[in-house]
Amino acid sequence: MRKTLESELTKITDDFLQMTSLVREQVQLASEGLLKQDVEKAQEAITTDKRVDELELEIENTVLSVIALQQPVAGDLRFLATVLKALTDLERAGDYAAHVAEDALALAQEAPLKKYIILGEMAERLERMLDLLAKAIAERDLQAAQEILETDNDVDDLFEQITRELLTYMIEDPRTISKSLTLMRVARSYERLGDHLENIAERVFYWLTGKLDG
Repeated sequence: MRKTLESELTKITDDFLQMTSLVREQVQLASEGLLKQDVEKAQEAITTDKRVDELELEIENTVLSVIALQQPVAGDLRFLATVLKALTDLERAGDYAAHVAEDALALAQEAPLKKYIILGEMAERLERMLDLLAKAIAERDLQAAQEILETDNDVDDLFEQITRELLTYMIEDPRTISKSLTLMRVARSYERLGDHLENIAERVFYWLTGKLDG
C-alpha cells in the first residue's frame, strides 16, 4: 500500500512540475511576443494554454483518486491538499499569460508606444517565481517559497510604477489612450499572475509546516 502511494505521489509531483514548466513557457512566449512584436510566439503561448488546462484536469483526477483509495494522512494529505488548491491558481496563471499574448497580438499590428522595459522586468520576475515554485515543490524548499512572496512584492511595485507612467502618457497625449489602456491591461495580467503564484507559495508553507501562513 505504501509503495503504491509513494508511486502516485511521485507521479503527481512530476505532473505538477510539468504544468509549472508549461506556464513558465507561456509567460516567456507571451512576453517575447509583446516585447519583440513576435506574433508566432504570442500565438504559441495561447496554444499552450490548452495543454495546461488538460494537465490540470488530469492531476486533479489523480489526486482525488489517491485520496479516495489510498487514504493518505499527515504530510502526504497536506501535500495533496496543497496540489488541489494550487492547481486552480496555476491554471489561472496560465490564463493570464494567454491574456498577455492576446494583447501582444493586438499591439503587434502597430508601432510600439515605447520600449516596454518595466513590462519586461515584470515578466522576468514572474519567470523567476515559477522557477522558485518548481524548486519549492521538487525539493521541499521553504526558502524558495519565501522568495516567491518577496518577488511578488517587486511585481506589485513595478505594476504601480508602469500604471503611473501610462497615466502620464494619456494625460499628456490623448492619442495614446487606446494603446496605453491595452498596456495597462497587460500590466494587470502580470500583476494578477503573480498573485496566483503567491497563493501557491502560501499553500506550500502549509504543506511543509502545517501552518497556513508563512
